[in-house]
Amino acid sequence: MQTEKVVKYIVDWLKSYLETSHQKGFVIGISGGIDSAVTSTLCAMTGYPLLNLEMPIHQEKNQAERAKKHIEWLKSNFSSPVNSIEVELTNTFDSIVNTFPKTESSNQVNLALANTRSRLRMTSLYYFAGINNYLVAGTGNKVEDFGVGFYTKYGDGGVDLSPIADLLKSEVYEIASFLGINTDIQKAKPTDGLFGDDRSDEDQLGASYDELEWAMQQKEEGKITDDFSEREKEVFDVYSRLNRINQHKMVPIPVCEIPKELMK
Repeated sequence: MQTEKVVKYIVDWLKSYLETSHQKGFVIGISGGIDSAVTSTLCAMTGYPLLNLEMPIHQEKNQAERAKKHIEWLKSNFSSPVNSIEVELTNTFDSIVNTFPKTESSNQVNLALANTRSRLRMTSLYYFAGINNYLVAGTGNKVEDFGVGFYTKYGDGGVDLSPIADLLKSEVYEIASFLGINTDIQKAKPTDGLFGDDRSDEDQLGASYDELEWAMQQKEEGKITDDFSEREKEVFDVYSRLNRINQHKMVPIPVCEIPKELMK
């Protein structure tokens, strides 16, 4: 990858999209992870205003610390308006949970509540986007958005534009190194931070991003699984299953098209 040229291309694309949309800047949720760090930096490089939102919900301390450190790095490295707001959503989330009917704890309930966190943050992002005439910048990468569907529909998947969605996770790390993103962010294990603990993306997915990138390439090239090692078969199965069950996130919402003869 021609990293410097790719960075310039994305920054120019962001500027062009913003100008065409007649909006004034960008708003982004900062999690302390690599994807939001890279995306926010690319937005700051446009020279347009950038609002960074911290939206803790029972957040792990190290995640919050990385987010704050990155925001301070942005403010000290860019002359364009870089602002930040912390919106503490823990009480709001707890209030929503207490409103729901009580049920026995299960994986389905935990996942539903994790997605609720993400959707609550999306609502907050669009509030600040609305009052400032900003665009919500998405932070999903190619493996998450188009490979395994590892995001929340109408949560972190609810954005106005996706600057890094055509980049593999390894390519995001390349850009992070090129941009000088804080090393503690580059070295941190990827996590969506939606469960209030330190579980990683790999813990949830059953494979690392490097493995999923490999599987994505094999599937695109139509490789035969008979040639795979035992672990490669496991990873390929993980990727194929997630790609299949999450298609509802990656394809347009189905519309019931009424036959014209029924409308006469």
